Amino acid sequence: MSTGLWIFIAVLAFIGGIVAGFFIARKSMVKYFEENPPIDEDMLRMMMAQMGQKPSEAKLRQIAATMKAQSAKRNKK
Repeated sequence: MSTGLWIFIAVLAFIGGIVAGFFIARKSMVKYFEENPPIDEDMLRMMMAQMGQKPSEAKLRQIAATMKAQSAKRNKK
């Protein structure tokens, strides 16, 4: 085989690796954030306290459930 063909194959393999790596990394990050949401009830409690509100447990759970539902809805698309 000629040298040009080897270079062409190497470039195609490199580009294919980059594309595959991007999609694998994206899928693993989406899965990670579904299992470990970046904002939990403790963080919501802290943010509400900083805003001067005294959060009730019912309100915290409602906000957390709303955020989880929006996240699931966004990931469904």
